[in-house]
Amino acid sequence: MSEIFASAPGKFVILGEHAVVYGKPAIALAINRRFYLSVRRDDEFRINGEIVNIRANPHLMHIAGMNDMIPVSIHMDSRIPTGSGLGSSAALSVAFSAAMRALNGKSVSEEEIAKEAFEAEYFSQGGGSPMDTSASAHGRGIAVNMQERDTDKLWDISKNSHSWNISGIDAPPMKFVVGYTGIRAATGPLVEKVRKYKDSNRFAADIIDEIGQITKEGMTALGSNDVTKLGELMTEDHKLLSILGVSSNELNKLVSASLPYSYGAKLTGAGGGGSMVALTDQPDKVCDAIRSRGGMPFAVKTGADGVRVSGKNE
Repeated sequence: MSEIFASAPGKFVILGEHAVVYGKPAIALAINRRFYLSVRRDDEFRINGEIVNIRANPHLMHIAGMNDMIPVSIHMDSRIPTGSGLGSSAALSVAFSAAMRALNGKSVSEEEIAKEAFEAEYFSQGGGSPMDTSASAHGRGIAVNMQERDTDKLWDISKNSHSWNISGIDAPPMKFVVGYTGIRAATGPLVEKVRKYKDSNRFAADIIDEIGQITKEGMTALGSNDVTKLGELMTEDHKLLSILGVSSNELNKLVSASLPYSYGAKLTGAGGGGSMVALTDQPDKVCDAIRSRGGMPFAVKTGADGVRVSGKNE
């Protein structure tokens, strides 16, 4: 194929972010906002027609390096706000991995793409978990480190002293509203902030353990379609993440504004800015409440397909 097209969905985390870095469980759902790109061989690396230094983008550089550093022209079109906590960099890594692997005649299985994209994310951020890239590659929903879900197991991923078991889930239809603060927050520094807090303070380690337990309870609520319980757990998770220092005044305002019309609400992703998410049967009212506090709301649909890849000959 002379040109490869790929796309991958964004995601949000219902429960478990930050704790998942330390092997605790987490739940993430793919959403109907995607990152689209195409690649074709070229004499130099280009992005949207402009010659670029590929080393200035560590995600792309790492994946290109795993694919013989073949120069390509890349055209990108993202429908996922950057730095929003909705997995934009993971979707980029997944889509680019799929496209480069297809261009080079390699396997384009969800598992291989998820693992390659995770390596790029880990390299770029200096840490992290494979949750985002697995959710983007597989689509629909995933549970991380829910060993009791062996019948739905997708793959295992290990890095240094940590390992993660990834399983697929089919969440019941639910309505969510995402509230974007407009603040772009890099994941790496926030992950490092939690690591330092955890390593220096037993209280922080206990909070991470508690987030893990809440996530297990959330899996039970999700399986029984108990939105009331799931919402309560989301709100509790937000309080714990705030204690870890990864929320912000802007996020807290949007969460508080959403709660009167929601089962529950919390930040999603690394925090520090980015987005929050509310589980609700009144999406219009939640959108109005978020907008009134300066946020940018949009309703999302879950159950999105995972990575897609296709090609054409000229």
